[in-house]
Amino acid sequence: MARVNPAVTYCSNIHPGESWADVMHNLNSHALEVKQRLKSNAPFPLGLRIAQQAVLEADDHAIAEFRQWCEQHNAYLLTINGFPYGTFHQTRVKENVYLPDWRERARVEYSKRLGDLAVALEPGAERISISTVPIAFKPAFNDADWPQAIAHVREVAEHYRDIFARTGTKLVLAIEPEPACVLETTAEAIDFFARLDLPDDLRDYVGLCFDACHQAVEFEDATQCLQKLREAQIPLGKVQVSSALKATGEEIKALLNFDEPVYLHQSVARHSETGELHRFTDLPEFAAACERGDVFDECRVHFHVPIFLQHLGRVGTTQQFLRELLPLLDKSVPLEVETYSFTAIPENLRHGSVGENIARELEWVNQLLLRG
Repeated sequence: MARVNPAVTYCSNIHPGESWADVMHNLNSHALEVKQRLKSNAPFPLGLRIAQQAVLEADDHAIAEFRQWCEQHNAYLLTINGFPYGTFHQTRVKENVYLPDWRERARVEYSKRLGDLAVALEPGAERISISTVPIAFKPAFNDADWPQAIAHVREVAEHYRDIFARTGTKLVLAIEPEPACVLETTAEAIDFFARLDLPDDLRDYVGLCFDACHQAVEFEDATQCLQKLREAQIPLGKVQVSSALKATGEEIKALLNFDEPVYLHQSVARHSETGELHRFTDLPEFAAACERGDVFDECRVHFHVPIFLQHLGRVGTTQQFLRELLPLLDKSVPLEVETYSFTAIPENLRHGSVGENIARELEWVNQLLLRG
């Protein structure tokens, strides 16, 4: 099938479900709706979130069913989200989303199984990226944990190298920096790859999942991020096209309306007097700082919001980061829209169905790329 680069998809982690039956349900009920709304005859790329439960349930029959579905609907597997291991919706997730982390054997085995499943689901693929957690939640990690974490990442890279030798499909373990994690800034990601120090025969199998929301929350500059990553020769496994909340001045108080019990909403605020960045692991911590009398001139919050919006209610978004980032990317880098927290947005600020919003996001990306 002829495929146009860059490939643009959306991540199915916006839909609830941890079982393989859930994966297929989401394809039939949601992915097909989005594909139909786009009114395109081009092959439709899939960004699947596959939880540990689904991996274990994906037997030969399930794999055959998926491949038949793709053939029937002119679709193909582009990338996998292997970040959340278990439940990701409708219950408290918060910092548990990073568990098991890269210190634990379960994360290694899960990532290996995802690789095995990827080449079974999409045989003959040239390249499939699998995103994963940024080592661990930073407050729970110590320097003494590094050797085990690094050994585990290398073990998965070796497994992916062996898969390539057997199948010709290159799998990329795409590590995704995120605020409040061991890897959150671009500088920390670069330091990690230097620490990892992969031999030449493994370097192609570990890269970065660059989440635009996360790096915008860190007050980073899109152009500088890409330049530094290229200089460090760190490959992009994929880019997650996402947008965060941003508020200045009096708007900052309105950010507290987005506090909710499911996801962690890390916040980075710039102090009005010193210009220093203050980091908070969740919105209640930021609220407490404001109550103590700290004054900030801008705050950005890890809350994935529809990327076609410049404003959401009384606050802004980091959409401009995407406008600067996307035209600079190499066309071979897969793009995955990821607005998993859509249903966590206050109901009065949600407009249209999930399917309508996803289709509109994909159209926004394609239009931006065409103009670029």
